[in-house]
Amino acid sequence: MWKTRDEKISAYQLLVQQQAAIIEIEHDKIANLANSSALLANALPNTVFAGYYLFDGEELVLGPFQGNVSCTRIKVGKGVCGESAEKRKTLVVDDVKKHKNYISCDSTARSEIVVPMVKEGKLLGVLDLDSSVTKGYDGIDQEYLEQFVSVLLKDTDFS
Repeated sequence: MWKTRDEKISAYQLLVQQQAAIIEIEHDKIANLANSSALLANALPNTVFAGYYLFDGEELVLGPFQGNVSCTRIKVGKGVCGESAEKRKTLVVDDVKKHKNYISCDSTARSEIVVPMVKEGKLLGVLDLDSSVTKGYDGIDQEYLEQFVSVLLKDTDFS
């Protein structure tokens, strides 16, 4: 766990730089999503799931991730991932047990943040992170994870 706000921000700044360096030399979607999820899982404290759900035109399908076995398909509008995809906005859930639309894929998850992946107005999927502690995510996480996704989408080939 980070001791200070500045320490957390510095860690995220480094994470975004690492993401940019990986994307600069590789443009394949699966390779970039796989390395990206590994970066997040290793850098963020209390992470029990770091990964992607990709939109297939109808629903979200599990993509590259780090963590325990997870839900494989999520309907748009269902669960935190589906809500984020539908609204196309980042959702932060402090306590998943109190979120009425939560889908339990991993019993160790206590809080969640989901960042939609939208490029040129098209929904590509979502970045999903679960923490083993309640209130595991805040505005700093949201700001830097949105930057992280933006860097990912910039040069990754999703066609």
